[in-house]
Amino acid sequence: MSATETNRFDITELTFDDFKRIVINDYKIAFESRQVSLIGRKEVLTGKAKFGIFGDGKEVAQIAMAKAFREGDWRSGYYRDQTFMFAAGMVTIKEFFAQLYANPDVNAEPASAGRQMNAHFASRSINEDGSWKDHTAIKNSSSDISTTGGQMARLVGLAQASKLYRDNPELSYLRNFSVNGNEVAFGTIGNASTSEGVFFEAINAAGVLQIPLAISIWDDDYGISVPNRYQTTKEDISEVLKGFQRDANGEGFEIFKVKGWDYPGLCETYEKAIQICREQHVPVMIHVTEVTQPQGHSTSGSHERYKSKERLQWEAEYDCLVQMRKWVLESAIATEEELSQLEQDARQYVRQCQKEAWNECNAPITEELNELQQILKESNDERLTGLSQQLKAVAMPTRRDLLETVRKAIRLLRFESSESRTQLLAWHKKHMELNAERYNSKLFTETIDSPANVPIIPAAYSSDSKMIDGREVLNACFDENFARDARLIAFGEDVGSIGDVNQGFSGLQNKYGLMRVSDTGIRESTIIGQGIGLSMRGLKPIAEIQYLDYLLYALYVISDDLASLSYRTKAGQKAPLVIRTRGHRLEGIWHSGSPISMILGSMRGIHICVPRNMTQAAGMYNTLLRADEPALVIECLNGYRLKEKLPVNVGEFTVPLGKAEIVREGADITVISYGSTLRVVEEAAEELEKLGISIEIVDPQTLHPFDYDRLCARSLKKTNKLLVVDEDVPGGASAFILQQVLEEQKGYYYLDGAPRTLTAKSHRTPYGTDGDYFSKPSADDVIEIAYSIMNESNPEKYPSLF
Repeated sequence: MSATETNRFDITELTFDDFKRIVINDYKIAFESRQVSLIGRKEVLTGKAKFGIFGDGKEVAQIAMAKAFREGDWRSGYYRDQTFMFAAGMVTIKEFFAQLYANPDVNAEPASAGRQMNAHFASRSINEDGSWKDHTAIKNSSSDISTTGGQMARLVGLAQASKLYRDNPELSYLRNFSVNGNEVAFGTIGNASTSEGVFFEAINAAGVLQIPLAISIWDDDYGISVPNRYQTTKEDISEVLKGFQRDANGEGFEIFKVKGWDYPGLCETYEKAIQICREQHVPVMIHVTEVTQPQGHSTSGSHERYKSKERLQWEAEYDCLVQMRKWVLESAIATEEELSQLEQDARQYVRQCQKEAWNECNAPITEELNELQQILKESNDERLTGLSQQLKAVAMPTRRDLLETVRKAIRLLRFESSESRTQLLAWHKKHMELNAERYNSKLFTETIDSPANVPIIPAAYSSDSKMIDGREVLNACFDENFARDARLIAFGEDVGSIGDVNQGFSGLQNKYGLMRVSDTGIRESTIIGQGIGLSMRGLKPIAEIQYLDYLLYALYVISDDLASLSYRTKAGQKAPLVIRTRGHRLEGIWHSGSPISMILGSMRGIHICVPRNMTQAAGMYNTLLRADEPALVIECLNGYRLKEKLPVNVGEFTVPLGKAEIVREGADITVISYGSTLRVVEEAAEELEKLGISIEIVDPQTLHPFDYDRLCARSLKKTNKLLVVDEDVPGGASAFILQQVLEEQKGYYYLDGAPRTLTAKSHRTPYGTDGDYFSKPSADDVIEIAYSIMNESNPEKYPSLF
């Protein structure tokens, strides 16, 4: 057991000396944590760190929580949990300061490699090659996000995984993820953030699912400057949630309430609550009240501005460290002299850790600085030596200062060919590459199980292959995958009993059981949260959002959490969740959306798959369900009953991500489209052929990644004309496609006329056939724009239509 790790204890089994040792060690950890907060704030205010947020005032409650936390358990918390992380032995004080200083070395700052502001914790749950670690042998923390309620959605999935591991014997072979489902998912949240919708969604979902979820609410009466009377009905969240208390009328939560300065009461409460949660799989809530916040919310302001003198006096008296120290002395556990010596030693130790973290963060920068200064000084150029002097005057140089200097120097030498310029260019190239790795890498985990490494297997057909509905192709694909891999589970609104609204999972709940194919309530954010948590614990979930329009209700969970997970941990964690939805065209404002620009802008870090039919969708699912990176698959709403040929290898053939396909060859215009509008373009192609116009249709198939092989540019090189057809709003996904083709693929140089886009109108699509026709691209629209492109280049052959 780590020296910084707090001990679980049962007083009935301890001698007084053992009990004293544990209590004194707890106070030591709590006191050290307070010093971390005090010193950390000073480091920010003196300019050595950019921003600071700390867990002062919550030390004693988190000591008690750490006693109940075991190997295999998971935490999904927020940025006040530093004492818990110290006490559980999951973070060292030096690592905490390394994050405060944004040290990009993952060995010094394993939670995020300096990518997250301080107190954003994470354990590294995968090895360097991307394989899973043994989660049962370590204490686990999912990566924090700054949104103060955002951790709640994933908490549901982390807890549900234990239930599945306990109740589904088919998963018993996955020994690295669970020991009979005995793991508890611990969540933490501030009292003010319980006002957020995701909190209520998650609490309700946990009560319905009856999963081992333990949520601790740190209640200090404020949300920054806003007191509880403006935050919470009755000013008391556990009073509000009394209806969730389990009783003779039904299942629910066990709700506990305890004061944040009451060390023995906290230890007793957490021991009892977590035992119920772990053994019975009953969710529990621990409402920790009378918590203080000695330094206020963060380094960006002072709480003296909004707290009364009386409140500040109360906080000083009921500071949890003050009260614990008082209890230790009154209980004769330690003397004043013993505690004073402990406190003196703790101050020195924390300061030593801080200095080591600062020196380790700056040592490589100093080395880089010296190397650059040497080049500048040896140049014998007054301009460069002047830059050297300016750089020398910087009190605490950063890599930004170094790169700004070298880029200025290169600009100054732009007309010269000299040894100094050669050295500066080499230094610049080397350090731009190093800094790209430090600050821009690992948007995806890029492991051996990346989708890019899944073997490409073409769809195969026989003379007996049947023409069936597209939904039946999907159904057959899911059936074979579920039979192949017991880790697969699917859930969402109407997914279970009726097999989803379009029958893709028809009959599969009966075949594979309620645990693997299940219904959920209408709660999009926690549907995604379930998927994130389950996939972080070794399972392969398919989380369904019934319609693409409703993805909005889960967007913040997808964008803030799932999409950034690999990046913000520098590939220390992964969540291979597949999100399934359907969209593009049906009827009405909320069933015909194509908000692709919203998706492209907010979901970097997630593969965006836009299959044109269900066979292509099946091939993408076959790829994704064998891979370990998250994805969104958008099926065409109007394609489920269109006939497609059933591949004989429907559960095995794969469609590679990022590989575009020429659907129809042509010579005059390159037309790029995807999803439902691609069929519209195919329809238009037939009439355009009669008008003497040959269009080449390119389907990118995925938008993230986009056309690795640059097929679009190769087509454009042949036709010299470009039309992008898209049913997002004007300037939406079409703008992204133009940027990719014209800028990234250098397609601009092949154009002999202005590129054109055909999109939906700016408003949402009204109800009915006519609403669709006049609001989204039609075959007539495609024909007329393609014709006008040809009219511009050859008006004699293609006279104006209008």
